[in-house]
Amino acid sequence: MHNNFPKFYYFIDKLDIKYIRSLNKNVAIIYRNYEKKPSEAEIRKFQACCKKNDRKFLISYHYDIAIKFNLDGLYIPAFFKKKIYILKEKKNFITIGSAHNIKEIREKEKQGVQIIFLSPLFKKKNSNGPLGLYRYNLLANHTKLPTIALGGIEEKNLKLLKMTKTSGFAGINFFKSKI
Repeated sequence: MHNNFPKFYYFIDKLDIKYIRSLNKNVAIIYRNYEKKPSEAEIRKFQACCKKNDRKFLISYHYDIAIKFNLDGLYIPAFFKKKIYILKEKKNFITIGSAHNIKEIREKEKQGVQIIFLSPLFKKKNSNGPLGLYRYNLLANHTKLPTIALGGIEEKNLKLLKMTKTSGFAGINFFKSKI
C-alpha cells in the first residue's frame, strides 16, 4: 500500500478525452456510470490519454474492468457490499470506498479500501442532508484511513475544508465549472 494518493477526484459519466484535458493534472478521474458499461475501446483510449498526461484513472463498481485493464484504482460506492479480495495483491492500486455513516465506514474497512469518501459534506440539490463540518470530523475520527470530502463542494465553501480532517475532495460540479 502506498500513501501517495491524489488529493482531488473528479467523477465523470462519459469517457470524453476533450472534456478533461483542461483540468489540473493533479485531479484523478473516476468513471462512474451505472447505466452503461464502457466498451474496451473506450477504456483503452481513455487510459492511454490518462497515462500520457500522468493522470490517475479509476473506475467505479466494475472491478473486472479495473483488473483487466490494469487501471489505477477502483471506487466502491456505499451500496456495493461485496468483499473484494483480489485487489489487495495489486501494487500501487488505489481502492476508495464511499460512506455516509459509521456502519458504512466499517463495511468499507472490511472491503479493504485505502481511502474513504465521506458524503455529502455540504448541501446538494439531490441529497438527504449534509454532514456538515462537525459531523464530518466525527465520522473521520471513526477510521484511521484517510478521508476525502465529497458533496456540495463549491468555490464559495472551499476554504471551509481546512476545518475538516479531510485529505482532499471529490466532486462533479466543482470540476465541471472549471472546464
